[in-house]
Amino acid sequence: MAQVSDHGGGVRSIKVPIPDNPLGHTLVYVVDTDRGPVLIDTGWDDPASWDTLAEGLTACGTSAAEIHGVVITHHHPDHHGLSGRVREVSGAWIAMHAADTAVVRRTREARPARWFSYMTAKLMAAGAPEAHVAPLRTARPRALPGLSPALPDREIVPGDLVGLPGRRLRAIWTPGHTPGHVCLHLEEEHPARLPGHGRLFSGDHLLPRITPHIGLYEDPDDTTVTDPLGDYLDSLERVIRLGPAEVLPAHQHAFTDAPSRVRELLTHHEERLTGLLTLLDTPLTPWQLAERMEWNRPWEHIPHGSRNIAVSEAEAHVRRLVKLGRAEAVPGSDPVTYVAV
Repeated sequence: MAQVSDHGGGVRSIKVPIPDNPLGHTLVYVVDTDRGPVLIDTGWDDPASWDTLAEGLTACGTSAAEIHGVVITHHHPDHHGLSGRVREVSGAWIAMHAADTAVVRRTREARPARWFSYMTAKLMAAGAPEAHVAPLRTARPRALPGLSPALPDREIVPGDLVGLPGRRLRAIWTPGHTPGHVCLHLEEEHPARLPGHGRLFSGDHLLPRITPHIGLYEDPDDTTVTDPLGDYLDSLERVIRLGPAEVLPAHQHAFTDAPSRVRELLTHHEERLTGLLTLLDTPLTPWQLAERMEWNRPWEHIPHGSRNIAVSEAEAHVRRLVKLGRAEAVPGSDPVTYVAV
């Protein structure tokens, strides 16, 4: 049975399961408007997830067919996966930031084989051993989750109010987890009159007990050298200035005292950067760096797919150190190695 929570003030959440994922579920928010309910995120594209979403909407006194619109915090499949199905049954609009819509468009146009070859090349450049890369060379192209996402038909413009009739929901651009991630500030008095300024739907940007993954902005057709961690840290500062009374994240649970949580995350990343500089007293590839970093379990117990994510996060941190002038690539190294300056 779907788990539904009433957050007051015409806002409810539904726990939509993510198959075979330690996160467990995505919190899909149902916001009442003068034109019908609007969803913030939709959950993973899976039959059981769809059934749970439908059951949850029934428990909220509505149905998927009555959805007026869908606002997506970012393009990842546990957030955007069911958007297309919601639109099919309701005719709802789908809104997303232009940077993530561009990722969705390119993803829809790329064949699965393109992603396998791209990941193989990226991992080799990061110094991954052949034993890790080999399965990607022989992988059979198939439909992968998130590779046929719905193309949004509305753009979320940072700083503007999103078109929710009768509500004041302002888009706050918070890149880092993805290039077009947005938080959504409900600029209305908190229903329990908690001190602060409204409520913040934070997507994956700000979570109560876990640190969002900050890796590279993976896109086979975009060669821009980005700084996702720098983007994320800047975005965290933006949230502090909002001073929301309560944060409604996409995973785990609602929480208060956003400034305290932001400070914890800023401290975490500064400590991680400092620790990486110690590791980089000798030249290391991003793969070697990831092997030596602290994770939630020993490296030998991290599965194949999660190692790819870990290497991406290691590279994002190295890029930040390079941009800060605290590390540099070793000239002529192949695969590239980095060393502290």
